[in-house]
Amino acid sequence: MNGKTENNQGVRINKYLAQCGVCSRREADKMVDAGRVQINGEVVTQMGTKVQPHDVVLVDDKPVDNNQDQIYLLYNKPRGLLCSRKDDKGRPLIYDHLDIPAHVQSVGRLDMDSEGLLLLTSNGALLQTLIAPKNQVPRTYKVKFTGSLSLESIEKLRNGGIDLGKGEFSDPWDMSIDADNGRHSWITVTIKRGRWREIRRTLDAVGHIVRRLIRVRFGPIKLEEGMPAGSWRHLTSKEVKSLKRL
Repeated sequence: MNGKTENNQGVRINKYLAQCGVCSRREADKMVDAGRVQINGEVVTQMGTKVQPHDVVLVDDKPVDNNQDQIYLLYNKPRGLLCSRKDDKGRPLIYDHLDIPAHVQSVGRLDMDSEGLLLLTSNGALLQTLIAPKNQVPRTYKVKFTGSLSLESIEKLRNGGIDLGKGEFSDPWDMSIDADNGRHSWITVTIKRGRWREIRRTLDAVGHIVRRLIRVRFGPIKLEEGMPAGSWRHLTSKEVKSLKRL
């Protein structure tokens, strides 16, 4: 491609497509391998090809616009909604309540019964960075569950290593106990991986059933007190910069 792979200027094609919100870098590599990407009318054949400022990039013969404003949203997800674009069972989806373009995706997911802070963005590269387990971006939750934690259970939760089944074990929890009336307890817990139903499975393994699970923080972004369930807002430029620093 006219020496682009050896030019130190420009942006690698996979990063460029991710920055444009087209897809993740890994998916971009697959597009290149399948011959779906063109630069200035030529099919890209090398993964390391770089895009220059005035290049015209096409994916599936459609132009990619790098000048579009990226979208960054904070949504206070209510209970009872799926973080999915479609559902074969016809259950309600978060996207039924958000008037946003199709390329805006949730940063990870909250399960149907969970609520609270959910980030959404069109920036595919940032999305992949935030959810990658190796980056250990902290997530903080307020959790209500049945009964009281014994001293033994508290120690197990803080130390990690609880058998969750299917060859998985819990990570150590950064945890504080907020309330305990004997019948129900509230804790604040921070974890650094977004595994499937991780908090529910961990508490279930020590004999407690989660009644409410509210995410209140993702990385540096906090859910404001008083923000109604179902409401959303754009992130501030300062918040976006704090995420990109991750």
